[in-house]
Amino acid sequence: MAEDKPDKPAKKKGKLKLMLIAGAAIAVLGGGGVAAGVYVGRSHGGAPAEDPNQPKLVEREHAGEVSGPWKGEGPDPRKYQASYYTIEQPFTANLRDSDGFIQVGVGVATYYDQRVLDRLKEDEIPIRSAVLMTLGEQDPDAVATAAGKRALQARLKAAINDVLVHHEGFGGVDDVFFTSFVIQ
Repeated sequence: MAEDKPDKPAKKKGKLKLMLIAGAAIAVLGGGGVAAGVYVGRSHGGAPAEDPNQPKLVEREHAGEVSGPWKGEGPDPRKYQASYYTIEQPFTANLRDSDGFIQVGVGVATYYDQRVLDRLKEDEIPIRSAVLMTLGEQDPDAVATAAGKRALQARLKAAINDVLVHHEGFGGVDDVFFTSFVIQ
């Protein structure tokens, strides 16, 4: 009988080891299956769910008639309807390293729904600040040229979208236009 006792603990250790190995194998296989499912879901068009509170693109009535690929940045203006918003008060700022100043009127365009325009109105004070900061960084000789004005439009678009993303989580401004432009 003294010899039977050592056999029993050996069997218990063997069963425990087998159960641990089986449990680890199930965990590895299960985790691998989940990872494979996520990978396949993402690589085969599985997109994250859209936030219903975010702005949506507004399609034109005859968007289906557009042919050829869009080669520009952002939404295709041939497919989507633009909405415009004019910031009522002009912007006046001193130009960088100069005694001169710049005064511009600004309007923006979006291909997204009314929510972008509403957010522009709600965040007008921080947007005004960002635009004034951007204007104050401009070289007077550069903004006197057409290329300089186009570059300024791109900088203003980025500044406005940065404010909207920071405050609202979504930019949505696709173009910036000058409604007036004076350099002195």
